[in-house]
Amino acid sequence: MASPETTAPLTRTEVRFRSGEAECAAVYIRPETTEALPCVVLGHGFGALKEGGPIRSAERFCEAGIAGLAFDYRSFGESGGEPRQLIDISQQLADWRAAIAFARTLNGVDPECVALWGSSFSGGHALVLAAEDRGIKAVVSQAPHIDGIKTLQRLGAANAARLTLAGLRDAAGAMLGRGPHRIPLVGPPGTTAAMTTPDAEAGYRSIYDEGFEWREDCLPRVALVMPLYRPGRSAKDVGCPILIQVCSDDSITPPGPAIDAAGKAPKGELIVYAGLGHFDIYRGEHFERAVADQTDFLLRHLGP
Repeated sequence: MASPETTAPLTRTEVRFRSGEAECAAVYIRPETTEALPCVVLGHGFGALKEGGPIRSAERFCEAGIAGLAFDYRSFGESGGEPRQLIDISQQLADWRAAIAFARTLNGVDPECVALWGSSFSGGHALVLAAEDRGIKAVVSQAPHIDGIKTLQRLGAANAARLTLAGLRDAAGAMLGRGPHRIPLVGPPGTTAAMTTPDAEAGYRSIYDEGFEWREDCLPRVALVMPLYRPGRSAKDVGCPILIQVCSDDSITPPGPAIDAAGKAPKGELIVYAGLGHFDIYRGEHFERAVADQTDFLLRHLGP
């Protein structure tokens, strides 16, 4: 495998792969080398796009000699799928499986050396996928969603009630053949939005480059099934090395369940970033520190 000092130019290729009845858009990033490389598959968080973190992280991994495939879920970004902005957990897991299978077929990828990178909502997905796919070599789970019940409790009763009502309206409309009921992804405290913590609006917007256009809404029906989704239960079944990174002041995904999950994973590694909130890890010096820790972890576990 290439060493951490790799400085070869990077190549970026826009690719697409089939998942269900739609095609998912992705970017394949790798160093310019004929060597068969390890590959990290990267999926974004709740309602976000590959441009909101996965591509930046993949570029850093490529500088260390590791290829990356960053993709958008169905119904998001450049991917197909209707209705738009639908966050469907089973569908997203299927997209992950399709992305992993596609990565193993890519020219220049060692199919037996594929790792996963997930952040926030996809940090939980990565645990589920690694538990079921014994061919996965390593997992990075950054500020992960681990326990739906704990996450909703952290929102508070009023916020949870607003999301539940919006979800019921959206789901009922879908059953009756009406158009979807949409809510903002982020909003000020006290409003009806998917995320309304004091740091949510500014933090969520900061994950994208200035001038990048992204949709700021989602379908709230996911709130009806969120309590049932507890990916942390899969931690004990993840046989490969897993790095769980926790922000101590995270107001979106509670730190406690993530710390517990790291302890239950047979090969779990835990890093707690003191004083950081959920969105701090996506940009600036805190991003650089987190991605450096991720790169070190991947280089240790994706060897020949």
